[in-house]
Amino acid sequence: MALDTGGVTSLYRTGEYDPSSDATRSDAPTLQDGYDVGAALKAIRQFHGVTLQDLADATRIRQTYLDALEGMRLDELPSRPFAVGYVKAYARHLGLDADEAVERFRGDHPEHDEGLRAPVGVRKERDPRLALIIIAGLLIGAAILLWNVAQRAIAEKAPSKAVVAETQVAVVPSTDTGGPIQVGAAIPPPVESTTPDAYVTPGMANNGDGSETAAKSAEAPVLSLPLGAGFKPEGTIYGAPAGATVIIKARRNGTFEVKGADGANYFTRVLQQGEAYRVPSLKGLTVTVSDPGLFQVFVAGRYTGPLPGLTTQTSALAAQAQAPAPVASPATPAQ
Repeated sequence: MALDTGGVTSLYRTGEYDPSSDATRSDAPTLQDGYDVGAALKAIRQFHGVTLQDLADATRIRQTYLDALEGMRLDELPSRPFAVGYVKAYARHLGLDADEAVERFRGDHPEHDEGLRAPVGVRKERDPRLALIIIAGLLIGAAILLWNVAQRAIAEKAPSKAVVAETQVAVVPSTDTGGPIQVGAAIPPPVESTTPDAYVTPGMANNGDGSETAAKSAEAPVLSLPLGAGFKPEGTIYGAPAGATVIIKARRNGTFEVKGADGANYFTRVLQQGEAYRVPSLKGLTVTVSDPGLFQVFVAGRYTGPLPGLTTQTSALAAQAQAPAPVASPATPAQ
């Protein structure tokens, strides 16, 4: 019996044709017919009078892929997962069971461990600029290498200064007019440079803080006062207000620090020459200095001598106010 393929095709294109209406016919092929699933799908498609172009338009699959699927030329398909998807779409648009079609496909062609292949028609193109960059890099490297070789060759041909100096010898005429010329010893090479004097930072010639006052104090040493001399302010006075019992005055620049009994910092500074500090009337204060000989102690306005040590309790200095300050005799030289 002849089929009216033209009418079936037109109905399939318009979407009014239902392929399942012919499935009950006894002569209708099934997915189990044919030597593989591709042949079975092709037979069912031809039985319903559907062309590959109609099927490609409906499934959005290339006609060449559908033709390769019917012939089971899997090497022409992108990869196995794509082939499985094509089988599902092919069977679904023919009104068949998509899972049954996939099962038949996997039975005919068992899955093997293979990676995804690149889609057909895609070519790997290299960036032409990459080749230019590589060539430019090779040319630059070759130019640098040739330049270094040329410089080394020139340096090897030119005689060194030491060789020239050694060849400069004094020629002394021989006392024997008939004998050969005698050559004297080699002249030593000239001294090309001398070692300069060590650089000294201005204002840092002493152990002061580098200020102009410190430099002047190093040039003009300060003599110690005689015991019992009165206090004369020569600079800024820090610490307690006027009326304090103990005053410590700097005869040279030095570090001066006052801490409480609990370790709290009351005062820290580099006292310049002539500056002083009035010790507050607090218990437990401790004075720490960089050099006790740089600081003069005045108790009740009278000089009692330098600080006794690097660390001194202010209470010990204040106790000297209870005893009369000694007065230096005229015969005793000033310290």
